[in-house]
Amino acid sequence: MLVKFTKMHGLGNDFVVIDAVTQAVNLTPEQARKLGDRRFGVGCDQILVVEPPTRPDVDFRYRIFNQDGSEVEQCGNGARCFAKFVRDRRLTGKSTIRVETASGIIELRVRRDNQIEVNMGVPVLEPAQIPFTAGARAYSYPVEANDEQLMIGAVSMGNPHAVLQVTDIDTAPVATLGPILENHPSFPQRVNAGFMQVVSTNEINLRVYERGAGETLACGTGACAAVVAGRLQDLLDSSVTVNLPGGSLTIDWPGEGQSVIMTGPATTVFHGRIKI
Repeated sequence: MLVKFTKMHGLGNDFVVIDAVTQAVNLTPEQARKLGDRRFGVGCDQILVVEPPTRPDVDFRYRIFNQDGSEVEQCGNGARCFAKFVRDRRLTGKSTIRVETASGIIELRVRRDNQIEVNMGVPVLEPAQIPFTAGARAYSYPVEANDEQLMIGAVSMGNPHAVLQVTDIDTAPVATLGPILENHPSFPQRVNAGFMQVVSTNEINLRVYERGAGETLACGTGACAAVVAGRLQDLLDSSVTVNLPGGSLTIDWPGEGQSVIMTGPATTVFHGRIKI
């Protein structure tokens, strides 16, 4: 089938976005993997498929595939690109959009300055719901990795995250420790591994090794998870600038039981058609 697509990115975290509202598309994991291949396909970190809603209280549904073809629950940078896409393609004229994802409903707001604000929902902290194997809930947990004991924060933002505090983001062992944490037996569905350097109580530097994609230039849910983990450990204030390799996001989280709000840009790169 010949499929129209749009290439987009959120701070360098790049996506192939497919409109499955006005064209008939039923993407398989194998097709997603081929699309995401940077040598033989379009190339991206993730593929977003925009679909009609399955319930009356939302505007759209969208699915998220990793570069390796695996389907995941949530993506913060993808959510911002999604909001820009449906507005630019005139699939909606709303500035506030409710979206159904595999992890639940999120709400997005396109601001007048073209920044996109995403209500990412209330973070999940109970280990069994992340899912994460632990004896009891805590603000940080010991895990054995790379022949040493590390202390991590464990949070789900619709997808699981492990957050490790480091002293210097530039020398953090992301390439070696990232895949070890991603496949750690304590995370039965694998995990996104965040490496967080605290600059001040309202600023952090962050690198994220994403499950199924490797290190990316930005990770929206990873930024949210890092701020939640930092807040729970009394390291951060309620509003934090998160500096990622691709740029910066603003993350606001008042505290437990409250939603995390992520604000940042989304950019369209080009439109195309591909036979899959």
